[in-house]
Amino acid sequence: AIVDVTDVKKKVDDLFLHIGTIKHGKIEVGEFVELHVDKERRNRLKANHSATHLMHEALRTHLGLHVTQKGSQVADHRLRFDFNHSNRVTDADLRLVELDVNRQIRNNSAVSTRIINPESAIEAWAMALFGEKYGDEVRVVSMGEKTNGSSKMSFSVELCGGTHVNQTGDIGAFKIISEGAVASGVRRIEAVTGADALEYFDAKEKILNKAADILKVTAEQLPDRVSNLM
Repeated sequence: AIVDVTDVKKKVDDLFLHIGTIKHGKIEVGEFVELHVDKERRNRLKANHSATHLMHEALRTHLGLHVTQKGSQVADHRLRFDFNHSNRVTDADLRLVELDVNRQIRNNSAVSTRIINPESAIEAWAMALFGEKYGDEVRVVSMGEKTNGSSKMSFSVELCGGTHVNQTGDIGAFKIISEGAVASGVRRIEAVTGADALEYFDAKEKILNKAADILKVTAEQLPDRVSNLM
């Protein structure tokens, strides 16, 4: 039998519920199964999850330390991040966030994990999510580098139990594709990484070149040509 697992939920303590669809054959109670991870999909999830951590810290750097996560979805072809902020994020600030994240990606620093108690994690300046429940031990994920005075420290340090890349360079590339309000004082950013970012760049370039071709100018001349037409 083949069962395509589409979701996993933690019910109580160490009990995990796998939800899926039987694609072939049948499965009976009491039978043993062998679990195989879809490595390609897992790698995309890792990239998007690690990019979310880097983006979170970049947002705090450029918008202020009041920025905290209010919701997040890590999918295989995109990431979504909700955070508290009263105003629209300007294009200039979004550009700075992108530059910061892509700089950390290019630096290709190792992503490290530690298992420690919550108190020690907070003392180590690990970002904890308000309202989350933590056990006797927590997993601290650190990545990237930044300079604090004369010393170097991790760019992002958060409590997290999810899957991540081994090196920040594994993310490949990062691109924000949308920013907007979802509730009073809550903003949402959607972004893509890796091959999905390259596909996004390619699609935009095709639109640019098509518009330039219609007006019989180069892409660089397009803004002036459209302005003259208007």
